Amino acid sequence: MTTTQLSDIAGTYLTFQLAMEEYGVEILKVREIIGMLPITQVPGSPSSILGVINLRGKVINVLSMRGRFGLPGAEPHPHNVIIVVEGATMNVMGLAVDRVKEVAVFAAADCASAPDYGLQVNAEVVRGLGKSGGKIRILLDVAALISVNAG
Repeated sequence: MTTTQLSDIAGTYLTFQLAMEEYGVEILKVREIIGMLPITQVPGSPSSILGVINLRGKVINVLSMRGRFGLPGAEPHPHNVIIVVEGATMNVMGLAVDRVKEVAVFAAADCASAPDYGLQVNAEVVRGLGKSGGKIRILLDVAALISVNAG
């Protein structure tokens, strides 16, 4: 990956946790973070879609990030939240995560391209890796993550 491409990955990300891993989504794609709301299951939905929520009169799909990445389910806890994100075509979706961690800024020097092996997630949704504070976070492509053909 060239320096230009690494600079494309660089930026400000909202980081969140699933199981023991940390992930990040571009902060500019995040509309809001909300507590868990009642989720209505929709028959025939992909297995990674938990269902829909009513957010101030708008129906929004909620994607289980654990389900999307093939991780086992977990017991609900007070830190579970929904990150409402907006994709490339103005489509809005909620991402159900274990907990939000922080807003992190990654310079190009702190970024690396994703390895083509060893990831538990589909490499098509990975923009790259961000390094800070001795941790590596998997930086995700929101548009690919919430695409209609996802999971």
